[in-house]
Amino acid sequence: MAEDYEFRYGESLARSPEPQGPAGPGAPPAPVAAAPVESRVKFLGHALHQQLIPFPFGLLATAVIFDVFHLITDSGELANVAYWMIAAGIIGGLIAAPAGTIDWTAIPKGTRAKKVGAVHGVGNLVVLVLFALSWLLRRDQPTAPEALALGLSFAAFALAGMTGWLGGELVDRHAIGIDDGAHADSPHSFSGRPASEGRRTLAR
Repeated sequence: MAEDYEFRYGESLARSPEPQGPAGPGAPPAPVAAAPVESRVKFLGHALHQQLIPFPFGLLATAVIFDVFHLITDSGELANVAYWMIAAGIIGGLIAAPAGTIDWTAIPKGTRAKKVGAVHGVGNLVVLVLFALSWLLRRDQPTAPEALALGLSFAAFALAGMTGWLGGELVDRHAIGIDDGAHADSPHSFSGRPASEGRRTLAR
């Protein structure tokens, strides 16, 4: 038996609601799903912050990995690579931050997403500060970082894991940076058409 389905934001395959009778006096209104918050800063049709953030995160995370291998092998060359990766990662983070801040300003006040975004942003700022301090402590001897410099990098790496999870929470749970009306059959970003077009009624 075929059943009609329609796409609604937040549901992959949502069954078409059955007709309901008129609500009685004093009945609460039916819940209405909030629309996603579309990115204010885009490049080639996609949120710029989401395109930029993998670079600093990847560089800084890889720097920590090189630090670990430096401790295992006592290789100064590995520590030197970590030193320059931290420098590049900090620069990348500073480039990615403005787009994320602008997108955060578009989140409605008083929402959980606004609070999560604030913690995400401030946390990432702390991450950059910790890595910057680690980098400064290495400047005189980049091939032989002292324990404090390594400890700051490891602490920043752990914090970055938490702020990265919060970034995923913003996108996946709160629909921040998602095109309004986006769904599985949306036209591609270069089409010039809104993401809400191309909806289909699915049957099984």
